[in-house]
Amino acid sequence: MRFLLSLCFAASLAAQPAYDLLLKNGTVIDPKNNINARRDVAIAGGKVAAVEASIDPARAKKVIDVAGLYVSPGFIDLHVHVFYGDNASYSDGVLSVIPDAHSFRSGVTTMVDAGTAGSKNFEIFKKRIIDRSKTRVLSFVNIVGAGMGGSVEQNLKDMDPNLLIALAKKYPDIIVGVKTAHYAGPEWTAVDNAVKAGTGANIPVMVDFGAFRLDRPHEELITKRLRPGDMYTHAYLPAVPMFDKDGKIRPYLWEGRKRGVLFDAGHGGGSFVFRYAVPAIKQGFIPDSISTDLHASSMVGGMKDMTNVMSKFLNMGMTLEQVVRASTWHPARQIKRPELGNLSVGSPADVTVFSVQKGKFGFVDVYGARMDGTQMITAEMTFRDGKMYWDLNGLARQSWDKLPKDYGPQADWTWDGVISSGVRGRK
Repeated sequence: MRFLLSLCFAASLAAQPAYDLLLKNGTVIDPKNNINARRDVAIAGGKVAAVEASIDPARAKKVIDVAGLYVSPGFIDLHVHVFYGDNASYSDGVLSVIPDAHSFRSGVTTMVDAGTAGSKNFEIFKKRIIDRSKTRVLSFVNIVGAGMGGSVEQNLKDMDPNLLIALAKKYPDIIVGVKTAHYAGPEWTAVDNAVKAGTGANIPVMVDFGAFRLDRPHEELITKRLRPGDMYTHAYLPAVPMFDKDGKIRPYLWEGRKRGVLFDAGHGGGSFVFRYAVPAIKQGFIPDSISTDLHASSMVGGMKDMTNVMSKFLNMGMTLEQVVRASTWHPARQIKRPELGNLSVGSPADVTVFSVQKGKFGFVDVYGARMDGTQMITAEMTFRDGKMYWDLNGLARQSWDKLPKDYGPQADWTWDGVISSGVRGRK
């Protein structure tokens, strides 16, 4: 009898679907694993469970047909400002934005706050924003203890690398780097202390150079001060001495890239112009990472959101695979989080399903100049840890006229089978 019960139990387990969700018939772009082909993606227990040419729909509790769409790792926005609060500032202020209101709708599953909080107020940021967000929020901590916003960023006495090192070691799962921004003086103190903190905590540095001065040259920053793996953000800022008299990329930028300095797009509200970006990309100077520099004013200006910035680079000549790489696997590596930004089996099931619309589109830089384009990336669905947070066109939903006449709120829906418009049947 015990043997028969064991057989029945084993048979029952075998009959259970192996996967929670199956994304079927999409084109997977996974730069880490060199995949750019039609694949099915299965998710179980919040992890990527399988990526195969064909997976039997019967093996999944839910099946979503994503034919004609792209499936990629969840986008990682490497430069945002999300320490929202009551102050008239970025740090704990109204110039930052709430992460969940902007992430999933643009395919972003991980946001990296770029130094809005400093060592002295990081724990407020953690408690109020990071711990409460559905978005994965990581952080570069500002070398200025008070964080980002106004005159405090010029306070040389508030740039303590030891304080930041101790904080980074306390929160290694959240703090992924050091940020210095907007310093206007002639000294190298802000950069040097940021590098000291990065070295002590074994994390990278991101630099927003602030004032470009002859006595503190950008060339020295790129070729001498930054370490391999450190990042310069706002790569296409018009203040950057990028071109020589013949319009060619200046050699020091290639030299910096060769020695391992990385270049982040960091669009923002004042840091991206087509008259720099278009010729730079034509010459092969593409960004290592594509990021928004999202904040309260940039989101309503030329920047808009992550998919809009990605679309700009696509229309300027980067391939779709290059754009996805700079929005997933590259930023994951830059912050030393190799478990993110890929669809390897066992990785967190952070997945973005997106379309590339064809047509006539206009894109705007920070000075209001327009560039015409023919392609627009649109986030269709966004999953973090296997849970769906965005479904633009209801691909995972049942048609209202196929539901019970008294249908109402449901904690969860499960389906079987697949139809072209999405999913069918309710168990």
